[in-house]
Amino acid sequence: MVNYYSADYVLPVSTEPIHNGIVGVDESGEIIGVYQPGTKEISDKNIIKHRGIIAPGFINAHCHLELSHLKGKFPKGTGLISFIEAVISQRNTAEAEIIDAMMAADKEMKQNGIVAVGDIANRSVSKSVKVKSTLYYHTFVEILCFEPEKAQEVFRDGLALCEAFEGLASSITPHAPYSVCKEIFRFFKQLHKPENNLLSIHNQESEEENKLYRYKSGGFIDFYQKLKRDISFFKAQARDSIQTIVPLLPKRQPVMFVHNTYTNMKDIFFVDRFAGNVTWCLCPNANLYIEGRLPKIDLFLNQDSPITLGTDSLASNDKLCILSELLTLHAHFPYLDLAETMKWATINGAKYLGIDHRYGSIEKGKKPGLNLISHTDGLKLSQNSTVVPLL
Repeated sequence: MVNYYSADYVLPVSTEPIHNGIVGVDESGEIIGVYQPGTKEISDKNIIKHRGIIAPGFINAHCHLELSHLKGKFPKGTGLISFIEAVISQRNTAEAEIIDAMMAADKEMKQNGIVAVGDIANRSVSKSVKVKSTLYYHTFVEILCFEPEKAQEVFRDGLALCEAFEGLASSITPHAPYSVCKEIFRFFKQLHKPENNLLSIHNQESEEENKLYRYKSGGFIDFYQKLKRDISFFKAQARDSIQTIVPLLPKRQPVMFVHNTYTNMKDIFFVDRFAGNVTWCLCPNANLYIEGRLPKIDLFLNQDSPITLGTDSLASNDKLCILSELLTLHAHFPYLDLAETMKWATINGAKYLGIDHRYGSIEKGKKPGLNLISHTDGLKLSQNSTVVPLL
């Protein structure tokens, strides 16, 4: 049996928007065709008509499922370092409570039309939730080590944790420039076929990160002192953090830089020149939650490197909803084109995760999920826009 869905607009993402377009879907959720209105072989009485926009299922390119139990625990606008300190002090909770919160977060993402997630993990506790979920998960096992003498041991532990996610897509990744020493990056270069190991690196979420790398000053100096970590080995680089770590990455290794709140045009030009396979991930609501600031979106437009969207964690966001991220972007940058930003929310993330053969666009043979976005004005969102999965 085939169901036909229509709306004011269909946004296939792979092609131009179709006014009053029609999508044919079989019982398994596979797209059998995308049609113009008035297609003769489709009887009007067989079409399920909606108001609004039909789009593919969303890809949440950056999430921290295992921090879901910290929802509402931290005040907004404290800045990144205070936020990190708060997470460190409260992240260890009873495992049953953590799992319950993750299950609720997984359900929330599904209800909000998310079909696939790039998720950060520091331990294996999320595996039980992911195995049972209908969402696709790629787990980024995060490595944190700013002490050169511990680099080999920490890297081995990261590889072992990655193996704990056997049966699910996973890769190891550095956490952030301010939390990973150069020695760790050398081990990444030694991986067999590093181009098969996706990286997801927190980047320039705070100006304090750039201060650390440029001048060895700022809040991270106090942060490491509080943790009683000796960083006497670290030398100021006289350039921003991203410009320092990019040359340390294997050329062909796919890397997604996440947040980019304080990334400037010189940084972007540097990355374009020296990095081989880069994606930029924006998490606008988390940026506002923590730093009260958004990235300079204009700098990322018209660049060769694709843009994706993420929610970050419930510790730094009120909800796990990609539509909410789109609403924030369009409210602050009203000139953005929804047909373009929908690519950020769907196909770009699917391509980065290597799942675009199934997800990310409404095309024959795919099973991307279908979302109905209501309370729209043509091809524009409103602050009242909502999303409901049709599949």
